[in-house]
Amino acid sequence: MTRSSPAESEFTFELQVCQWAEREWPPVGSLDSGTTTIVARQLGIKRRRWDTIVIEADRDALRQRANFGADALDSDLLDVVRHAPADWEWYRDALPSPGYPWRYVREAIHRASDRGIVETRRGANGRIELRRKWRYPDWIERIVAIENKPDLDASAARNLAPQLERDVALALADEVWVATTATGSTVEPALLEDIPVEAGILTVDAERSAAEVAWNPRTLAVEDPGTRITERPSGAAHDASAARFEYADPEWKTDKRLEIAERAYERGWRAYADTMRPDCRHFELATADGDVLPWCGSKGCHPTAAECSGSCSAWEPEPPTWRQRGWPIEGGPGKAIKRLLDRQRRRERPMLEE
Repeated sequence: MTRSSPAESEFTFELQVCQWAEREWPPVGSLDSGTTTIVARQLGIKRRRWDTIVIEADRDALRQRANFGADALDSDLLDVVRHAPADWEWYRDALPSPGYPWRYVREAIHRASDRGIVETRRGANGRIELRRKWRYPDWIERIVAIENKPDLDASAARNLAPQLERDVALALADEVWVATTATGSTVEPALLEDIPVEAGILTVDAERSAAEVAWNPRTLAVEDPGTRITERPSGAAHDASAARFEYADPEWKTDKRLEIAERAYERGWRAYADTMRPDCRHFELATADGDVLPWCGSKGCHPTAAECSGSCSAWEPEPPTWRQRGWPIEGGPGKAIKRLLDRQRRRERPMLEE
């Protein structure tokens, strides 16, 4: 079904930005033939979550990453697979000291073995030995963070500025962008004044599924120590307090970037159906000017995840006749939608298309 309408909410706008990025990234120029992209949404670290994440990845190395499966590798598993030796070795000799009890390392080794991404055996004196099956590749080239603000007026820009300043100071991403709805007019100077100059501004035309650069970002020094702003003065006339900050060393940043990329690899941006109710008879996937978006046939709009829930007054389960064939394993249209989105998500990851 085709529906044509501009973004009705920040959630819908976010999905449109993700689809545009998957089709058209980068905004200016083109990627090398050996580079591909992975797009994900709602990812970040403890103190910060970004709306959209674009991972620029080495295409060949990404194919090697597929050896480790479709699921993300958490920090403990990454420590195991990145340091697993080529030949059998006692795990305490092979892996770096974790800084916490070794029993947690053993648990991670067993999890890695259960997933089939390392080999283990009992050596002399019952010691756990391991060796790698594949070398974990260096597949990440760049990470780009995008904050989605469809209605970016001067007030929203002022409120967004502190978040962007923290992003720029920490330099966890190679680039930081703000995506906003295209209005057909030039970007107000007040917006450029409030937003850090290091952040780029992207104007998105939802009706044409297109985007243009209003302000180019600066490349951040991801390999240098970052500054984590923990507290900042309010800026009031009588507030003379100093900002508080701490340094983030490059090793910590490297590990966090890899964890973010791993989660992006697993999740992508199409997992929104997991937090919605595609089993409702009114739920559809509608095409709006080239973008595929969730659509509520009862309310006649693109619903948000909060609106599309079991508490919705219009929610109705799929009729039993829709679910007779293959029920409950294959299910009805709702499960078919989830399978479709999952196939599309896997299609964007080389070697995991099937």
